[in-house]
Formats: sequence, structure tokens, C-alpha cells
Amino acid sequence: MPHAPVSSPQEGSQKTTTVSRALADTLAQHCDHCFGLIGNANSHFTSALTESGFGYSSVRHESAAVGAADAFHRAGGGLAIATATCGAGFTNALTTLAEARVARIPLIFVVGTHPERPRPFDLNQAALLDALDVCHRTVTPESALDDANFAVQHALSSRQPVVLLLPYDIQEAPITASASETQSTNQEHLHTGRPEWLESTVTSLAEELQTARRPLIIAGRGVLLSDTADLVRRIGDSVGALFMHSAMARHVLSSPWQIGTVGGFAHAWQVELARQADVVLFLGASFNAFQNRGGNMFAPDAKIIQVVDEPHPAAQPSVTPLLAKLEELLPVLAEQLEKPRGSSSSTWRAELKTLPTTAEVESLTCADGRLDPRACLQYLNRVLPNQRAVCTDGGHFLGWVPKYLDVPGPQQQVIVGTAIQSIGLGMGSLVGLAAARPEDYCVLVAGDGGGTMGIADLPAAIEQLRRGRGGCVVFINDAAYGAELHQFGDVGLDTSSMEIADYDFAAVGRAYGAHGFSVGTPEDFAQLDAYFHDVSNSAEASVAVIDFKVSRLVVADFVKEVLAKAQR
Repeated sequence: MPHAPVSSPQEGSQKTTTVSRALADTLAQHCDHCFGLIGNANSHFTSALTESGFGYSSVRHESAAVGAADAFHRAGGGLAIATATCGAGFTNALTTLAEARVARIPLIFVVGTHPERPRPFDLNQAALLDALDVCHRTVTPESALDDANFAVQHALSSRQPVVLLLPYDIQEAPITASASETQSTNQEHLHTGRPEWLESTVTSLAEELQTARRPLIIAGRGVLLSDTADLVRRIGDSVGALFMHSAMARHVLSSPWQIGTVGGFAHAWQVELARQADVVLFLGASFNAFQNRGGNMFAPDAKIIQVVDEPHPAAQPSVTPLLAKLEELLPVLAEQLEKPRGSSSSTWRAELKTLPTTAEVESLTCADGRLDPRACLQYLNRVLPNQRAVCTDGGHFLGWVPKYLDVPGPQQQVIVGTAIQSIGLGMGSLVGLAAARPEDYCVLVAGDGGGTMGIADLPAAIEQLRRGRGGCVVFINDAAYGAELHQFGDVGLDTSSMEIADYDFAAVGRAYGAHGFSVGTPEDFAQLDAYFHDVSNSAEASVAVIDFKVSRLVVADFVKEVLAKAQR
């Protein structure tokens, strides 16, 4: 919950309230946590936050500060602050800032910037933010209070990061104006009654679902954000539909007719069922190339309808877009579908009777003697505490994590990096996940390539995990940049640049004070059995680093499809 500031900027003498304290006190009333790395251009702001008792987690790289704030929000922790110094501190954070912008994640980034007279080494940070299409304001003594209020309102209403540029030379300057009534950018309160277009749109959509022989409904993060999961289930039950969810909304609704994750994380039997659908309704989910598995997820003649609240730049051309707020459209649609109607034919559910199940990978090892990564994740799914939250880095290994490692709910699976196709953001994500969900056993699954990129923040992650229930960092280690190796090795490119030394990540974990387990043979699993038995029976927070030595022979489905498409 937001922390109350020591003193409100409006109380007492404003002449003694500095810009840094005005920002800190105002943001503390609306935000829930801060992730940062201090420098000379943000130290006064950070001190003003921490001396008031506001929750703060220190990271080791500025990219992790913004990545942690992003993951914190996705995991249900609320609006978070990230902070860094100017120059290199700012540029180090641009990748995770770009990810938050494209993924539409609200957060506040308070970052130092150059003084009124730039020095030879200063950068034009505002121009870089403009290039990334990230909203920003440069703070002044006159505008500090308004800037802080605007940042909160705009971040939440637009679901975007907002950057507050704090000039190096005004950190201790007294504010010279009080806060005005900042105009909210959220206009939802202006809506009265149902929009005029809603009835006709709902009638058309209801007809599509009622006449479909095999309707399929895809629930995305928009369903979670709009709190409409019960309505989605009612709608599906009314027409006998099957359900799937996006990777960002796992288990957003509970139904025996939920078949799994849409797109590249789906099992073969789930794809086979999805390709039988004649009408596919996306609700609050993107329909990009990954969701469509390169054109293989649905039948070519399926009618695909997407309900979102704004156009999505990566939407597939085969989709019929419908711009609407789920919280406005779905109650009317549910009401219309539940009206009595004439006799209807048998539903898809009645035809299926039950859903198939996913087969276990039978062998722990592959033909080369190294471990099967799918079997490793199935093993973790059995031994990890049930009350868990999982975040992932990006990379080839990601194709197996949502398929084989389950979580209880949508805010307990966090995937940061896919919006801009990045790897190396997982360790910062774990810091944010653990801060947002201290009651859960928090897990990061990373590859050896991306994991090494972000390993500077392994100690920060270990520290954060110890403040809560504990957790583990899992490396799926094939000693390679797997996606590149599989995509380009077969076409004749030299692969030496795609290979990585087989590092001992368990030893690195032990060096930072965690338990470390190197698992390369079936016999090595016995040490994990004993460890997780102790974890389940202890109230103390324990942290482990697990290094699974996996085979390169197993190729993720999404990479197989890229290769197949390239060969056509």
C-alpha cells in the first residue's frame, strides 16, 4: 500500500520544501514501491523517499530498476517508481523502458537530467524519450507538484510509463508554486448510460457466437484489468464455447473447458482443437504473429474477432477489430446471450465430452546424454511449492516454461521482454515479482545467454527473495544462444558466435550466499528432492540457484515453425 509521507508538501512553509521532497512526498501518496540505483542526480529524491520509510529495493543495474517496476505492476503490486541518475544511468534503462512502453505498463521513472546549462558529457535525454514515444516532463521548481500528479494520473489512465526528468542542479531548490487541480486524463466518468453504437454491435456479435458451431474465446490481460472474467465465462457457457488465454492472462478465468495458452506456448492437442474453431473471439488480448503461430493457430476460414480498447500495431490482417471497453460491452453481450431462444443444436462441448490431457515427457535425458529441458520443467512443477509465482527471461527456453510450469493465477506469471523481443531482463523482473508477491515462492527461469546478461542483479534478487517466502533462480543451460543456433545453424552460418561456455551458475549462486545446485544427470535430482522437501517444511525463506545442463536436441515449437516457414 502507498506510504504516507512525513509531511505533505501543502502543509507548513512551502519555502522549505525542496523539489526532491515535493516529488517524493507526492508520489508516495499514490505509488507502492521504488526500485533504484542512486547517483549524483537522483540521490536527494531517493533519500527523501527512503527517510520517510517508503518501500525501496536497490538494484545493481539501471535496466533492472525499470524492469522491476514493470514486473511489480504486472504481478499485482500496484504502481511503482523506478529511479536512476542522468547520462549513462538513463541510457542503461532504455531497453526496459521501451519494453514497458510497448507492453503498456504504467510506472513512474524519476531520472536525473542535465542542468540548465548542459555540460560537455550531458545527453539530450528528452530527444531519446521522444524517439521511444515515451511520455516525459522536465521538472522545475514551479511545476514539481503538478508534474508528480500528472505522472501518476497519466500513467494509470493511459497504461504507459511516464518519465520525470529531474535536472541535476534543482534537486535541493525550494518549490515556488503549490499544486493546481491537475486535469485527469481519464475520461471514463464522462460516460453516462450505454453508448449509442453498443446495442447494434452486441447484436451482431451475439449472432456470430450463437450461429457458430465451434466458438472459441481467448481471454487476455484486458479481461484481468477490467475485472470481467465472470462475464467472459458466462458468455462462453451460454454458447458452449471453449476457452483459451494469452500468456499474460494465465488462468484469468476458471472453467473445465479452458484448454490452455494460445499461440506459441500451446501443446499440439490444443492447437488441433483451436484449428477446429469456426469463430474465434479475442477479448482484451493482442492477436500478433506469435499468438497466431505464424498463421497455424486457427483454420484459414475461421472468423476471428478481436475486442480491444485501442488498435494494436502488430495485429494480424485476418482479424476483424472491434474497439470497445470490455466493461461496457460484455455485460450487454452476456445479457443478450442469456435470453431464451429457440431450440439449438448440440454444442462443441457436448461433442467433445471431455478434454485431452498433456502427456508427460518420459525420459529425463536426450540422445546426447544431457537433460531434456521439458522434463526439467515438469519436475519443477511437481516439487515447487504450490503457492508460487514465476517470471521468465526471454530466449529459446521460453517456449517450454508456460507449457510445463504451472502457476495459480494470471498475476503469478510474468513475462517481461517479449513486447520488444528482448533477452536479459529476467533478473530485474524477479526483483519486482518478489517485492509484489512476498507471500509466494518466487521463481525466475532464464537461459544461459539472457541470464548472463542480467547476472549483475542476482545479488539484488537474492536479497529481495529473502525478504519474503524465498524462491529460486533456474538456468536452462544449453551453453548457447539457442534460438539463433537453431535458426541459423541449419542454413550454413558458422555457429561459433552462437555458442557460450558451459558456466557453473550454481557456483555463482553460492558465491552470493544462495544454495547452488548443478544438475546434469538423473542422479543429480536427488539433491533437489531433499532441498525442496526441506523448503516445504520450513518457515524460513531459502534461496537457491539451479543450473540444469540441458540438451540442444530439443527445439521449441515456435522456433520449429520459424524454420518451417523459412523452408517453404
